[in-house]
Formats: sequence, structure tokens, C-alpha cells
Amino acid sequence: MRTLLWRALALLSVALGLIGIVLPGLPTVPFLLLAAWAGGKGWPALEAWLLNHPRHGPAIRRWRERGAVPRRAKWAATGMMGLSATALAVSPAPLAVKLAVPAFMAAVALWLWTRPEA
Repeated sequence: MRTLLWRALALLSVALGLIGIVLPGLPTVPFLLLAAWAGGKGWPALEAWLLNHPRHGPAIRRWRERGAVPRRAKWAATGMMGLSATALAVSPAPLAVKLAVPAFMAAVALWLWTRPEA
């Protein structure tokens, strides 16, 4: 049963990563990182496939080895968070949400920029 749960998480993560390829604003690599991690727990063949993937494998390996995030990815994530915060600011969301979500995104951006680069 445990193996099935790890595989389900891995498949869900891969699916979200694939959707992220075509849907702007939905990240791909974080979901693939999660898929590789879950695959390592219950689906070694999927983990190996992700680690050896020609496009996304190097990013997953860099993250695992050094916690590294390429500068281009940092800029893209920061830009998307900025756009999201701007859209939220002009939305009819409650004030608490308009303050809390951008604060959380700022903390994530700060953490992201402290990661080593590839």
C-alpha cells in the first residue's frame, strides 16, 4: 500500500509538471523534483527516468547535489510572483489575503535567491 501511495504522488507530480510546461504560471521543475523524490521512495524506474531526462534531469540532479537553482529560474520565479502579487492587489480578495500572500511570496523569493546557482 505504501508503494502505491508513493507512486500515486509521483504520478500526480509528473502530471502537474507536464501541465506546467504548457500552462504559464504553473512551475514544472518543482513538481518534477517532488516526483523524483517520491519515485525514489516507491518507483525507482521513474526516478531514474527523471534523473536521466535530457531536459529536466540536469536541474533535478543539481538540486539534489547542491540545492542549486539556475539564475534564469530565479528570475522567472520572482517575476511570476511579482505578477501574481500585482494581480492579487487589484482583485477583490480580502485585505488580509492581499497582505499575507505577497509576504509569503517575498519570503520564498528571498529563500530562493539564497540558493546556490548552477
